[in-house]
Amino acid sequence: MPWRKPWIDPSEPPWPSDPSALRSALERRAYEVWISEIMLQQTRVAVVIDYWNRWMARWPTIHHLARATPDDVLSAWRGLGYYSRATRIHDAATLVVADPAMRGLLPREVAELEKKVPGVGRYTAGAIAAIVFGLPAPMVDGNVLRVLSRQLGLFANVKTDKSAVDLLWAAADALVRAVATDGQPPHDSSPMTTDEETPVPNDRPGRWGQALMELGSTVCTPKPNCAQCPITSTCRAYAEGQALASKTKAKSNSGQSLDIEDVICTLCQPFEAASVEDVTGDAEVVVETKGGSKKTKSAKQVTLSVFFEHKHTLTTTGKMEAIVDHCRKFPVKGVKKAVREQETLVCAIRRDDGSYLISRRPDKGLLAGLWEFPSRILVDGDEEASSKAARSKLAISHVTEMLGRKQRDGLTGGQGVFTDLKGLNYEGELGSVPWLFSHLKLTMHVHVFVLDGGWSDAGALSTPPAMQRWASRDEVDCESMGTGMRRCWALVQDWEREISEATDGQ
Repeated sequence: MPWRKPWIDPSEPPWPSDPSALRSALERRAYEVWISEIMLQQTRVAVVIDYWNRWMARWPTIHHLARATPDDVLSAWRGLGYYSRATRIHDAATLVVADPAMRGLLPREVAELEKKVPGVGRYTAGAIAAIVFGLPAPMVDGNVLRVLSRQLGLFANVKTDKSAVDLLWAAADALVRAVATDGQPPHDSSPMTTDEETPVPNDRPGRWGQALMELGSTVCTPKPNCAQCPITSTCRAYAEGQALASKTKAKSNSGQSLDIEDVICTLCQPFEAASVEDVTGDAEVVVETKGGSKKTKSAKQVTLSVFFEHKHTLTTTGKMEAIVDHCRKFPVKGVKKAVREQETLVCAIRRDDGSYLISRRPDKGLLAGLWEFPSRILVDGDEEASSKAARSKLAISHVTEMLGRKQRDGLTGGQGVFTDLKGLNYEGELGSVPWLFSHLKLTMHVHVFVLDGGWSDAGALSTPPAMQRWASRDEVDCESMGTGMRRCWALVQDWEREISEATDGQ
């Protein structure tokens, strides 16, 4: 991971004698960690590495990024998804550079980072504070929530249960503070602390936070590799799994017998199992069909003691498998949100000079600020929108209205030249492109139109150039478009090649 580098210790040479160089080094280091953490949100490490390297080659400092154009930033982000992240990064870089106090250096304190830098929450703020500035700040991502949930035996939903999440953050904070002073002399004789609460900055908080995240991403995964885990001796879920595997009651770390039923926990949910034989921890699944109906597969509620009393699992799996099956139930798997379905018409309009009309999406919402071919969402009121003929009619209506022309009565969809609209040629529907977002299943139906010389006002658009313009093929290739829209462009390019080959053949 190229963003992982040795900690910059301000007390070591040459930094004490060169404050200006130290500031520049911290400024660049904070920028590198910040970009990596934003890129890593919802994206695999293997994918991020190449993007991060290209990004840093293009904008090596936050000052370079602040001078970039929004379109260049979106273009560099193309393929990473969640494009609002790129917009927030650029806005934040511009603000940090222009701020008279920061002047390009991100704040060192978590509270200041969250308050002053757009798009930085407590996780990213903790990462910057710990990794760059050596402060004892917790870094809690999804992997760490899972690790700590198992360590504490906290059977709760760490995505929706605020009390459980707050508890895990508090545990992470206590841990990183202990790590920051681990092995140091007592406070009254140690130079490592500046007051009763805050240790002198050092490299341990950053190393600890990254190690904990790595443990969660490589060993303590949704299906953990407990046999290779270095912290099973302190893991409550592991101890419970051992009790299950050996048909004994769970024991506390002190070795004293612990009756689960006598413990009153206001955070843990009742233990879930679809059946006593099923210890896979599968979540309830909710699927929203196009008609709006839902199908659910729910689990029964049983107590932990009842779960322990059954021995069916042990007849088919070994001891470690039983432990793993128990651990993988932590944290609680929430009900998956239904994935909404949506269809759109994508209209590629080519002018006689070979350029295409492209439109810019709004600054907020899905794919904010990206360019696309003019599109129209199909809504429930669109009669027979699922049929090709109906979609063609709607696409024609959309394009003619958008270009300031009205259809005459009796105009129908089809392939070929429309004599009612001189100069407008509808070439038909090329195909459909499915694209899946985290919350949306989108199907884009691609239609092609050609404007020839007979369309006298083809260059006149009522929309401002910043939101809609004609772009050459090369410009479309380089423009900041979502990956799904690029698939639509690929269909249009295939159509162009077929037309060219057919023309050459004649």
